[in-house]
Formats: sequence, C-alpha cells, structure tokens
Amino acid sequence: MLFRDRVFLAVLFPVASTLALGQQTSPTPNPDQPEDKRIFWIIPNYRTSPSLHPYEPLTAEEKFKIATEDSFDRGTAALAVLFAAEAQLTNATPAFGQGVKGYARYLGTSYADFVIGDMMTEAVFPAVLHQDPRYFRRGTGSGWSRLASAAGQIFWTHADSDHAQFNFSEIIGNSTAVAISTAYYPDNRTATNAISKLGVQLGVDMASNVLKEFWPDINRKLSRDHRAGTE
Repeated sequence: MLFRDRVFLAVLFPVASTLALGQQTSPTPNPDQPEDKRIFWIIPNYRTSPSLHPYEPLTAEEKFKIATEDSFDRGTAALAVLFAAEAQLTNATPAFGQGVKGYARYLGTSYADFVIGDMMTEAVFPAVLHQDPRYFRRGTGSGWSRLASAAGQIFWTHADSDHAQFNFSEIIGNSTAVAISTAYYPDNRTATNAISKLGVQLGVDMASNVLKEFWPDINRKLSRDHRAGTE
C-alpha cells in the first residue's frame, strides 16, 4: 500500500500541480471520443467518462463489467507485480517470509487487494446502492477547479437516479476490502492499522481521479514534446 501511494504521488502531483497552476482552460470534452484504456500506458482507465452530460445510468451488469475489466487488465497485474516486489524488499509482512514462496504470497495478496477493492467499489456496492462507479471528468475550467472536482468525487458521486449524493460505495467498499484483507494479512490486525490502510487507499483513489482528470492534457503535452523531439 505504501509503495502504491508513492507511485501515484510521484507521477501525479508534480504534473497535476503544474497543470493546476499554469493551465486555466482545457478543450471542451467530447463525449464521443473514445477513452484511453490506460493512463501512462499501464494504469487501467475503464471507468472514466469524458462528461457527466448527457447522463445515462449503468445497469448492474455494466458495473460488474467495468470492475472486471479493471481487475483483470494486464496493467493491474503489472502493478501487483511491482507492489509485491517492493513489499518483499521492505519485509512489509514478515509472516510471508522471503524467497520465491514468500514473493508468491506477496504477489497473491497484492493482486487480491486490487481485485477485491475494484469489485467492492465499482460493482457490488454501486449495484446494491444504485450509485454510479464512473469517474466523470470535468475537463473545463481552471486547473484548481478541476483538481477540486477530481478529489471531491471520492466523497460525492452520482446516483443512478441522476442526483448527486455521498459516495457510500467508495467509503464502504474500501472499508469492506480492508476488512477482508485482514484474513490474508496475518500481521498488524488492529483497528489502527485498518484505519491507516483505509486512509491510504482513499488517498490513492483520489490521486487516481486526478490522473484521470488531467490525463488527456498530459497525453497531449507528451505527444507535442515527442513530435518536437523528432523534428
């Protein structure tokens, strides 16, 4: 979890801060333009919508489809490999041990964290509570307003009835995922540790939202820099 936090912070805040301070507007989002399936060509991006309007609710089946795509994307597997390696290097869970057998345990639990978290926050609770698991990109306005909108969607989401409401799916879903993880993480099974893990997960999801908000801008800038470098 700590490595996941550092990865997102490392790629997010220097870029997002530059955009927030320097970029005041962005082209009007085009709902018909297909979304990139991955951010930085590795982070899954199946649940991003380029705009809230016109709003069309998802069926329960569509919510499970999004969660499944996020969970079993090759980018998710690649991230689990990286996080498992870092966790073993730092001996994050001593009970897992070292060597190949220890790494297998780290990899299995790391991937389980992703899958369970995605299923709880994008499928199970959104279907039960009739909430929309998608991230709705604002795409226009000042950088600061877009940054605030991205962060705020962790706590405020859209209901299937086309009304805004508290994001119970995110909070309860991640809380459930953390509770389940105590079954396969034998160390530090305390309330304090659970609260810390929940806070980290919400922070990571918030960082993910900001990346999703600014990815089209980042991608355009990278494309321009690449073209300029090849001329």
